[in-house]
Amino acid sequence: MFVEQFIASRLSGTIKQKSFSNVIVRLAIASVALSVTVMIVSSSMINGFKKEISQKIFDFWGHMQITDISTNPLQESTPMQLESALLDSLTDIDRIYYEWPMSILGFPVDRMTQKRTKGGVKYAYPYIQFPVVLTTSEDMEGIIMKGVGQQFPDAFEGKYLVEGKMPALHPDSSSRGIVVSQMTANRLFLGLGDQLRMYFVVDGRPRPRRYEVVGIYKTGLAEYDKRIAFLSMYELQNILEWRPDQVSGIEVVLDDIEDIDIMTAFVDQEVLPPNLYSRSIKDKSSNIFDWLELQNINEILILGLMLVVCIINMITSLLILILERTHMIGILKALGGDNWLIRKIFIRQAAQILIYGLVIGNALGLLLCFLQKKFEFIKLHEEDYYLAVAPIDFNFWVIILINVGTLLVTILFLILPSYFISRISPTKAIRFS
Repeated sequence: MFVEQFIASRLSGTIKQKSFSNVIVRLAIASVALSVTVMIVSSSMINGFKKEISQKIFDFWGHMQITDISTNPLQESTPMQLESALLDSLTDIDRIYYEWPMSILGFPVDRMTQKRTKGGVKYAYPYIQFPVVLTTSEDMEGIIMKGVGQQFPDAFEGKYLVEGKMPALHPDSSSRGIVVSQMTANRLFLGLGDQLRMYFVVDGRPRPRRYEVVGIYKTGLAEYDKRIAFLSMYELQNILEWRPDQVSGIEVVLDDIEDIDIMTAFVDQEVLPPNLYSRSIKDKSSNIFDWLELQNINEILILGLMLVVCIINMITSLLILILERTHMIGILKALGGDNWLIRKIFIRQAAQILIYGLVIGNALGLLLCFLQKKFEFIKLHEEDYYLAVAPIDFNFWVIILINVGTLLVTILFLILPSYFISRISPTKAIRFS
């Protein structure tokens, strides 16, 4: 055992004794623990926000959309021809290789490297989207009807349908059922089984149809909930007098969200014919994704602030430990100990204090995250935050980075105040102790 390690362990063993420095040490441990707890909880919560809200948008629209190049981006009522070969070619896309600019330590270099996507296309399904006027005996408003077919994923019904069920989605069905949002239902005083009339304006002439509310959904995304309703895609084709192979577009769901930009470009350039184009949902809902990107800045600010608090408290604690052990420092210097050896004693002791705080902070932070994930005791205003409860998403690589980064950065900053030891004279330290 090294001399500095032995002395540091003996000094740490006196923490339970009553003295001013030990009170400071306990406060330092509490400060480190609190800082790490806040970093873990805030990081997990921000990651949860980004993941949950992004997933809601993807469940609603898919990861990318394929439409005709002449499609009106507001109404998306221009039909495109749906070919089974196109759907098959989309769903057959597996992991692809692509060229990407190389970088070293974050700095770009004039070379390209070959990468591979994490996944391919999970599934694809056609849809029709058309604006209508919805009327009841009480009120009327304009909404967008989204027609979906048999390929529409069942996950939407399981996650977001709060009452009823989806309408029959097979071609031979004569169902006149629609699914409206809970926001629309509350505004128009609608419930399951209620009848309503909708007007489809086709070629400048309104076409009225009567429908029954068979389901009510809620995603929490206000800008979608207040204007989107669902019905059978085949019913919309009949109303619009479209052929069975005519749709507004195709929505594509990927295996991994991180591939969305590369896959969108690949599908647009390598798979689609010239009259079709693909765009990612990040472009369609850029305002929400821009808001989510701002959360990264909040996360950096919180982590940085907590790290600064941890560093300041550890520096204060180290200086107090050095001042209280001035007599010991003088004796060690008189016995031939150099400044670096004595500095390592106090840096080791500070590192032990830091590790105690990290262990307590991790335990407390993970416990709070687990309790929130289990019992959801932190509630949110859903219209403002798109979620009813604060979400938690554990990213253990981020947690490991928080611990390693806090440990290394704090110890690095502790080297500077340890130079105070070199200014202590052994004769004065022993004489006035």
